[in-house]
Amino acid sequence: MTTLILLRHGRSSANTAGVLAGRSPGVELDETGRAQAEKVIERLAPLPLTEIVSSPLTRCQQTVAPLAAARGLTPVIDPGLSEVDYGTWTGGVLTTLAKEPLWKVVQAHPSAAVFPEGEGLAAVQARAVAAVRANAARIAAEHGPTAVWLACSHGDVIKAVLADALATHLDNFQRIVVDTCSVSVVHYTETRPFVARVNDLGGDLTSLIPPKPKRRRAPARRSSEAVVGGST
Repeated sequence: MTTLILLRHGRSSANTAGVLAGRSPGVELDETGRAQAEKVIERLAPLPLTEIVSSPLTRCQQTVAPLAAARGLTPVIDPGLSEVDYGTWTGGVLTTLAKEPLWKVVQAHPSAAVFPEGEGLAAVQARAVAAVRANAARIAAEHGPTAVWLACSHGDVIKAVLADALATHLDNFQRIVVDTCSVSVVHYTETRPFVARVNDLGGDLTSLIPPKPKRRRAPARRSSEAVVGGST
């Protein structure tokens, strides 16, 4: 049920300053981040994107803007893909936050981590996965089950979605690396997702082009069965 391209936003001013931006207003891409966003156009050129969905935060909207303009698409803004609400940690310096007792919980047992006056990471995963699933179902209904679409979000949010797709406990999500402007890919089927890419920073994506449906057959549909012995 559709192929999802998960794109983390480009490098921001907060990334370089070592600050936990969270939902702070006014956090924009830096020069490197803007260059990364421009390169996304070429990277995804072979793929027939049907839709772009984005977190409402500025750095994500700036990341998808060049791609959307090149494709003639208007991004759909989905609050379900927004950054974690880090509560009172928002805007904090990471080296200072690392001294807080909660930091160890976030690292070793994130499913139990709830940020003061903010969200818990388990709640973040629930709302992000729900947003992805809802968009996947809507896009499949509008464009068919082999549609390719892109969602631009944030590091922890994408890691949480990938942990769900990999059927691994949220406590393992810190083992997943998602760099700025990296691409991760999930094929969603009727019964389970297949993770095709994680933290891809420059690989060939042409294998993600959906196959053309053959004549006199039902519309192409991605199989829910895994290939025995691995794919070829």
